[in-house]
Amino acid sequence: MAHVEVGTVVSIKMQKTVVVKVQRKVKHPLYKKQVTRTNKFKAHDEIGAGLGQKVRIAGTKPISKDIHFKVTEVISKW
Repeated sequence: MAHVEVGTVVSIKMQKTVVVKVQRKVKHPLYKKQVTRTNKFKAHDEIGAGLGQKVRIAGTKPISKDIHFKVTEVISKW
């Protein structure tokens, strides 16, 4: 099964590619508090997701040097 993440589109400046910010909560190993970690992924976008929309991305074979994800669906419009 492919690696699936949910995140927010933060950049649409490239052609057919969007940058998706994925946030996750992890427990700090020493202080045992919830800490927010953020990763940005470039994803191939055939759907036409807009800025600020919440999308689901899935891992795929490498499309280019940086692009290893594909937008599978738009979860929320705004």
